Amino acid sequence: MNKLRISLLQTDICWENKEYNLRRLHEKLEKLSGTTEIVVLPEMFSTGFSMNCHDLSEPASGATMQQLCAWANHYNTAIAGSYIASERNIDSQTCYYNRAFFLTPDGKKYFYDKRHLFRMGHETECYSAGKERTVFNYLGWNIMLIVCYDLRFPVWTRNCSLEYDLLICPASWPTPRRRAWDILLQARALENSCYVCGINRIGQDGYNLHYNGGTAIYSPKAELLAHVPDAEEGHCTAELNLEELQHFRQKFPTWQDADRFSLEL
Repeated sequence: MNKLRISLLQTDICWENKEYNLRRLHEKLEKLSGTTEIVVLPEMFSTGFSMNCHDLSEPASGATMQQLCAWANHYNTAIAGSYIASERNIDSQTCYYNRAFFLTPDGKKYFYDKRHLFRMGHETECYSAGKERTVFNYLGWNIMLIVCYDLRFPVWTRNCSLEYDLLICPASWPTPRRRAWDILLQARALENSCYVCGINRIGQDGYNLHYNGGTAIYSPKAELLAHVPDAEEGHCTAELNLEELQHFRQKFPTWQDADRFSLEL
């Protein structure tokens, strides 16, 4: 598919209330039905950025993923975001992850575990860090998932071989650091010659942190294609063009001069 419509939902999140947040999401999906190919939600969309992983986590087969998969199929749209996931390791111990997901209408599931945990918010004390990048193809587009704090680490998103066309970043990025959010989204688009979607929440969480949004879609030239007004619930939709992206990469091939290196995980 040469053109791809993507919609970003900027919402308040009711603290640790999955039922309420899912009900409100359902209402928003109803209104978006038939208008987009992808709907993206903020980080930990169903709970808020909580460290209460023991009580709030779910496996990939849990109720939240089952419900989202059903809605993806019903509304014929992919749904992406992040949630609190639990998984048994090889020693039968339960590990917790801030897990990004991308669920397609035909039942495919792609997951990414947040690599860079936000130590200042005690995330490192509660969650395990991911060790693998997740890049997949959907409707002819190569897509990469990251989560919030990952945005600050350009090595992780390095796109030397044009591995991906679209970078999706669900976040819970507080208002005091909003300027960094705006700058980093544009920087990741410029240095990786890709479209970038940043999805942030609004409102106040259970730790009394405030969020004012900044949800936006940027072109590979860091042009603002769509955004949601600050401190408002709403959505924005942009139509991305793969042919234009490929033409830009051929005309201005900075990726051919990029430094290559490997990561130690």
